Amino acid sequence: MKKVLALVLVLMMTMTAVSALADLVIVQNKVEIDAALQEYAKAYTEKTGVAVKVITGGGSSDYNTVLKNEMAQVRQPDIFVFEGPSGYEMWKDRIVDMAGAEWIANTSMAYTDGDKVVGFPVAIEGYGLAYNKAILDKAGIDPATLTTVDAYQAAFEKLDSMKAELGLDMVVSMVAGTSQNMTWVTGLHNFNVYLTVGLDRDDTSMIDGVLAGTVDEARFHDYCEYVALIFKYSDPDMLLNGTQDSQLAAFANGKAAFYHQGNWMDPSLVVLEPSFEIGYAPHAFLHTETDGILVNPPSWYAVNANGNPEEAIAFLNALANTEEGADYMVNKAGMVPAFTNVTLLPKGPLSVSLMNWNAAGKTYSWQQYKLPDGFGMGTLGPIYELLASGQIDEPTFEQLMKDAIATIPSL
Repeated sequence: MKKVLALVLVLMMTMTAVSALADLVIVQNKVEIDAALQEYAKAYTEKTGVAVKVITGGGSSDYNTVLKNEMAQVRQPDIFVFEGPSGYEMWKDRIVDMAGAEWIANTSMAYTDGDKVVGFPVAIEGYGLAYNKAILDKAGIDPATLTTVDAYQAAFEKLDSMKAELGLDMVVSMVAGTSQNMTWVTGLHNFNVYLTVGLDRDDTSMIDGVLAGTVDEARFHDYCEYVALIFKYSDPDMLLNGTQDSQLAAFANGKAAFYHQGNWMDPSLVVLEPSFEIGYAPHAFLHTETDGILVNPPSWYAVNANGNPEEAIAFLNALANTEEGADYMVNKAGMVPAFTNVTLLPKGPLSVSLMNWNAAGKTYSWQQYKLPDGFGMGTLGPIYELLASGQIDEPTFEQLMKDAIATIPSL
C-alpha cells in the first residue's frame, strides 16, 4: 500500500511539474508598463489557458540583477529581455533561434545573429529633451531653434531668470543619483548623446573608440560641458534623490520646463494629465547644428531554451499579430510598436513627437548597450553623480570619464 501511495505521489508531482512547465514566466525591464503587461497576461491566460507570470525589474531596481537571480532558479523564465550586444552575449547560449516565427514577417527590427533571429523588438523608443511648450512660449523661446548648445545656454539662462514668473522650481527635471538606481539615465542614455548625436545611424566610430579606450577629444569636451550645463539648471535634490515618479511629476505639474526622459514614460505621463503641449527638442550638445532625437528598439524579448520555447513563441506571435496585442502595445502600454501591421496610433505626447521625428528621418541611433555589462551604470554613473553633487567640477568630470573609458579594453 505504501508503494502505491508513493507512486501516486510521484505521479502527482510529475503532473504538477509538467503543468508548471506549460505556463509562462516573463522577466521584463519596464516598470512603467508593468500594470499594462500584467493585464494583457491575464487576458492571454483567459483566452488560451496558459498562465503567464510577469516579473519586472528596472526603474529604481536593477533589471540585470533581477534577471540573473531568475536565471539561477530551477524554474527559469521562458521569455526575458536583453538590451543589446552585451546583454545578448551574456545569455546567447540559452537563447532560441526564432527563425520562421510568424511575427518576423512584419518587422525589420528583429535582433539577429547571422542567420538566427534571436530577439523580438519590444517597441521603438526615443528620447531628447522633452519641453513644456506653454512655458517656452511665455519665455519667447521657439523649441525649433534648440539645435545647438549655444541656443540651449541662452534658453536655460532666460528661463532661470524667469523662474518665479513662470512658476518653475527648476529649468530641467533630471535625475542622476545612485541612491535611487537612476544611473541608467546618465551612464547609458545620456552617455549615448556623445556616442551618436549628429552622426549617421550606421556610424559606429564613437562607440568603437570608446570600446578601444579612447574618445574624440574635442567632441567629448563639448559633451562634458553639455552635461555640466544640464546639471547647472537642474534641481540639486532632484538630481541626487529623484526617482522616475518625482522627476515626471515635476515636469507634468509645470515645475520644470524640460524633462530628460524618453517616450517610455508616456503611460505614467498621460495619467497625470498635463495641461500643456509637449514635444521633443534634440540633445544638441555641439556648437554646430544637430537636428534629431535618439530612436531605436530599446530592448528585445528572447526565448529561453531552458524554458518552454513553443509556448513562448506563441505568446510573442499573439503579441505582434492580434488586435489584443496591438491594443496592449499602443493603447495600454503607450508604446510605438516595431511592427508594420499595427496601424493604431499612440495617444501619448512623447510618442507622438517621436513618431514625427522618425517620419522626418531625423533620428540618431543607440549605441550605449554595446558598453561592457554594468559599465555605464556602475562605472560611469557614479562619476556623473560626483558632478551633480558638486564634489567635482567639469574638467575633473571630463578627466575621470576619460580615465574610466581607458580601462575598457582591460575589462
